[in-house]
Amino acid sequence: MARYEVNPEAVEYARKLIDGRQYVLDSDWGEVQPRADDQNAFLDKHSWDEYAAWHLGLTDGAGDETKARYAFVMGDFRRIHRTGLIACVYRASEWRHKVVELAAHDLLQELDAKSGLTA
Repeated sequence: MARYEVNPEAVEYARKLIDGRQYVLDSDWGEVQPRADDQNAFLDKHSWDEYAAWHLGLTDGAGDETKARYAFVMGDFRRIHRTGLIACVYRASEWRHKVVELAAHDLLQELDAKSGLTA
């Protein structure tokens, strides 16, 4: 099974998006998550660093500037999605990638607080 570390640049970027209110609170992640064609189109116009900023996980042992290096996408390359963060929490917890799970959970809590979803 692959092992992941947290991508600190992605966590920082997610916080900037949240602070800038660049998020979607209600979406069908299965419909809006970036597909391979979306990823390729993004990479045609953006750097690998910009691509990496959308992924909370870095795959141990995978080469830089390869799609295999980046995991746990959290947005649609325009805005962060609450359902994307939930998917990251779920997938990371399912496969016991605790550091990614906790990073996604913390960002989800920040998003909920910023958007007024917390009681």
